[in-house]
Amino acid sequence: MILAAAEGHEGESGFHAPSIADFFPPAILFEGTPFELNRVMLVRFIAVAALMLVFVIAARRATVVPGRFQTAVEFVLEFCRKSIAFEILGEERGRKYVPIVTTIFCAILFFNLTGVIPGLNIAGTGVIGLPIVFALWVYITYLSAGVREHGVGGFLKNSLFPPGVPAPLYILLTPVEILQVFLLRPATLVIRLLANMIAGHLLLALCFAATHFLLLEAQGGMKVFGVVTFAGGFAFTLLELFVAVLQAYVFAILAAVYINMSVESEH
Repeated sequence: MILAAAEGHEGESGFHAPSIADFFPPAILFEGTPFELNRVMLVRFIAVAALMLVFVIAARRATVVPGRFQTAVEFVLEFCRKSIAFEILGEERGRKYVPIVTTIFCAILFFNLTGVIPGLNIAGTGVIGLPIVFALWVYITYLSAGVREHGVGGFLKNSLFPPGVPAPLYILLTPVEILQVFLLRPATLVIRLLANMIAGHLLLALCFAATHFLLLEAQGGMKVFGVVTFAGGFAFTLLELFVAVLQAYVFAILAAVYINMSVESEH
């Protein structure tokens, strides 16, 4: 982690603070083409491969009496099914949306965790493209779910004209609901996930870059502070692990909430 935080500054002296430029690394292959491959894209491919490998192994080695690995995988699947999909949408309706909720939770979790894995050290969701893809998936899903359930007119009526509100207030309320349904929901999904992953990376990189500088380049008593920054980096790593899981959960549960709001007759 310490070496990774100082990446790109080998052979240079002095302290180099992390910046947003970390999320826009130079191309590794196919520079200047639509298929350009950089470090962030490589991390995403690794996360996808790891996710697929976990579930392929779990499926092929499944037994009646599960071992620890199978138990852990089944716990995640059961958590997504019961604690997110069934809890928010109800058991009957939730069965239909278990696959999307589970996929969103597991995929975002793996992309988030790459930010604390040595050698990768950057979250796949730390660049805006991937959060947008997940948010658009949720956006299209809850809009289409509402239209299928109520028809176009019924969906717009339920979403933009909440029942029980005095008619004159719709002049103020409906524009707000339009912004919320068609813009704010997907936008907040993107911003919440992206901001947390960027902040986590910058905190970790700052702590370990400072540790690298203080222990290897600083003089005299200043080296002692390297122990402090290393301890801070370790603490932030634990925090970032928690945030990685939390943000996957928040994204998945909000997806279920938005779907539920679209299909319910009144909300």
